[in-house]
Amino acid sequence: MKKDTILEVFGYLKSKQIVSGESEFSEHWLGCSESYMRKLRQKNTEPSLGTIAICASRLQNAAEQLVALPRYQPLAKQLTSMSIKCRSLVDADSVEFELGG
Repeated sequence: MKKDTILEVFGYLKSKQIVSGESEFSEHWLGCSESYMRKLRQKNTEPSLGTIAICASRLQNAAEQLVALPRYQPLAKQLTSMSIKCRSLVDADSVEFELGG
């Protein structure tokens, strides 16, 4: 599920020519090494929650910068939507602590 979401984000950003490839996406949007996406594919593993959280934050930051420009409002809306999707994955895997007194 997390991997599918990351691949969806990558596909969208590539389709809009915001990133040129997996290396750029890994570095600039996931905060990882340029080979991160390749390693996920080769090892058939899921991205870490930290990586998903970084992606969510960067998507939201980009959306906030673009929303002020009418021409880019549809793009900003889509980036916000993808950020929310990433954040929901992080929230779903987060541990709840019972606060007692």
